[in-house]
Amino acid sequence: MGASVAAVPLLGAPRVAAASVAAPGLDDPAKKEIAMRLVSSAENSSLDWKAQYKYIEDVGDGRGYTVGIIGFCSGTGDMLNLVQLYADRKPGNVLAKYLPALRRVDGTDSHDGLDPSLPGDWRKAARDTAFQQAQNDERDRAYFGPAVRQGKADGLRALGQFAYYDAIVMHGDGDDPTSFRNIRGRALRSAKPPAQGGDEVTYLDAFLDARVWAMKQENAHSETSRVDTGQRVFLRKRNLDLNPPLDWKVYGAPYHIG
Repeated sequence: MGASVAAVPLLGAPRVAAASVAAPGLDDPAKKEIAMRLVSSAENSSLDWKAQYKYIEDVGDGRGYTVGIIGFCSGTGDMLNLVQLYADRKPGNVLAKYLPALRRVDGTDSHDGLDPSLPGDWRKAARDTAFQQAQNDERDRAYFGPAVRQGKADGLRALGQFAYYDAIVMHGDGDDPTSFRNIRGRALRSAKPPAQGGDEVTYLDAFLDARVWAMKQENAHSETSRVDTGQRVFLRKRNLDLNPPLDWKVYGAPYHIG
């Protein structure tokens, strides 16, 4: 969903509070499953994130096609990176022929060279376990891994790591004012994370304030319930380890993880 992103450098000091060492981080398999279900509730109105390997739609946000388990986009380079990875691993696959077109439309919302056959071919590819694994690996390289590493460096537990992950998924980590690194920078101007001696709840409040500000800068993302009735619900309950049961709403629809 966000802009094309390389590995995110760690921006904070690596001193981590003892509490965040004691509890599982978001990279714990059970926590990662929760993270994927939370993102899917916001991106696809479903907790079944594995059903989204086949997802493809132009949602009208100026980023062309939005696809797959975290919303890779044809207009932001990350869909191109994914299809290239799949082609590297499985040359001649059903999506490889779209690589030249994906290079041409990068940075635009154009479907030139993609229509009308891409949606059907995407859904066909999504049945291939090699393509599913490519989606998982590109998600981890570009989004999940950088978010968790930065969260841990800032002394944040699973909830804070998830807040970072959800932000990178939507906004990417480029140089624009609404990118993840600049959302984090905005938060740091008003609060310190635990690794810098700050209070975790206070810092996460500041980060979510900055995230909402960033979302409201873009019409396509100005609906902020994934923060307001999602992440803030967990924060108000001081559920910093993101422990079930979890109850939240996105776009007014209720969700539950027991």
